[in-house]
Amino acid sequence: MFDDGTPIFQQLADQICGDVLRGGYAEGDKVPSINELAVFYRINPATANRAVASLTDKGILLKQRGIGMFVAEGARQLIAAERRSELLEKHVAPLVAEAKALDIDTETLINLIREESAS
Repeated sequence: MFDDGTPIFQQLADQICGDVLRGGYAEGDKVPSINELAVFYRINPATANRAVASLTDKGILLKQRGIGMFVAEGARQLIAAERRSELLEKHVAPLVAEAKALDIDTETLINLIREESAS
């Protein structure tokens, strides 16, 4: 599950966010505890805690002392907005710049994307 390119805590946080986006966890759902995450993924509990803390800081997870951790209201929208921004920055902007360098106009680029998504 984890690769060497990104810190494990970040990969775990991304996994939890992906689960929220795909509907694995709905807003208000309880998520596994830090210890459960550590055992399941075979990682240090401090690493799991760091992932959860980062999601708590972003307002994606809520800790309810003595009860557990839950997906916050509006978490899916927060994650989607952050991922859209990353998509634009990491993929769309470079794609558009490369298309311009290759003299591919916007309409042709859109048609290429449509063709690719249809296959």
